[in-house]
Amino acid sequence: MSISVDGFVGGPNGEIDWLLRRGLGTRVEEWITMTLWNASAHLMGRRTFNDMRSYWPFSDIPLAEPMNQIPKIAFSKGGGSEHTTQALKDATGFDQRTGRQPLKSSDHLASWNDAPIITSGLEQEILRLKQGSGKPLLAHGGAGFAQSLAATGLIDEYHLLVHPVVLGKGLPLFSAVTKPLDLQLASITVFDNGVAAHIYVVGDQ
Repeated sequence: MSISVDGFVGGPNGEIDWLLRRGLGTRVEEWITMTLWNASAHLMGRRTFNDMRSYWPFSDIPLAEPMNQIPKIAFSKGGGSEHTTQALKDATGFDQRTGRQPLKSSDHLASWNDAPIITSGLEQEILRLKQGSGKPLLAHGGAGFAQSLAATGLIDEYHLLVHPVVLGKGLPLFSAVTKPLDLQLASITVFDNGVAAHIYVVGDQ
């Protein structure tokens, strides 16, 4: 996840304009793309899933390929709202300002429309998925889903893109964690735009 220096993954209303203002840059996009391709499945909350389903199938940037091709699994505490999040508004607004136009049609909708929606048993489902073989599971947002997932203690690694910005207030990643979480720093990759990719392994793994 992208995160500010003071630990927020979104503004108070889920804004992501702070990470779009200066753009990610080629090297950051390459790092994200490599990370995305290394996943066996993309896990995300239902509202984020709905927004990504509206965005990625109609995008032709490099990040779109792994987002569209790798299987998705959505998690919902209820039936799932179709309400558009502020993150989608920020992303589409950024595209409009930079002159990027969405594709008019897409062959990738099936990979989104066929994705399972899990409505109960977050911990049990994550434990079941972790029994599979192959590449890692990669969890995206939204903030609420990421907070719930962090609280389970089932995350093995945190891949955090730390942006050189202080928000002061917003949606924190670790607010639902109830006891200290020991992390081992596995690597730091610093990019020329000031963004730094931190990979932490949980515990003594």
